[in-house]
Amino acid sequence: MNKEELVKEISKKAKVSQKQAAEILTITLDVIEKTVAKGKKVTLVGFGTFEARKRAARTGRNPQTGKEIKIPAKTVPAFSAGKKFKEVVGK
Repeated sequence: MNKEELVKEISKKAKVSQKQAAEILTITLDVIEKTVAKGKKVTLVGFGTFEARKRAARTGRNPQTGKEIKIPAKTVPAFSAGKKFKEVVGK
């Protein structure tokens, strides 16, 4: 499912226009992105948690040459599924 299909589903279930559903979805995703970028967690009980995780610096290999390269430390976004979400998917 892509964003357009998701907007159609939200519109249908919430009985709002597709334009309103798209705005709500865009705003929701924007708030999640900005909150996680600040280093805070966003927890949607039953669905899951969005957070920033730090990756340590490490040594890797260039797949073309086999030469070792240094991969710097960085912070990446992460999602942990909640109990209800896991149960629904696991059926």
